[in-house]
Amino acid sequence: MKRFRLFYLFICFTTVVFSQSYDGKGDTKLNIGYDLYGFGNGIRANIDYGITDLFSIGAGASYYFSNPDNDYYLYGRTAIHLGLLLDFPSKLDLYPGIQVGYLSGNDIGFDAFIGAKYFFTDKIGVYAEIGRNGSIGLSVNL
Repeated sequence: MKRFRLFYLFICFTTVVFSQSYDGKGDTKLNIGYDLYGFGNGIRANIDYGITDLFSIGAGASYYFSNPDNDYYLYGRTAIHLGLLLDFPSKLDLYPGIQVGYLSGNDIGFDAFIGAKYFFTDKIGVYAEIGRNGSIGLSVNL
């Protein structure tokens, strides 16, 4: 764990390149993180694709360790990216959105969220989302 922290600090503080949190149409981000609360605690991965300067669509999956009734969630998502609209610094993006999908146990899952991404380099950043589900993790610019 110490090695991971040192590597993370190295990446965060020694890279001096300009980064962009959301580039608009054609922008693709892979997010890998941990669901802290909501349908359960577990791991999450999703991909977002920019269809306009404001809107992105995506898909993802979560696997929960703490909820035996609902152990996975497959979903589609959309978000409105306010960073360009509100002239935020290029490294920062704020985005509200929704997710709808299949929650194991024959349930429909729905989540409205607000999220933020901050990029340290042109490829690597962090994200946090709060709503019915809450998650944090890494974001990779593809």
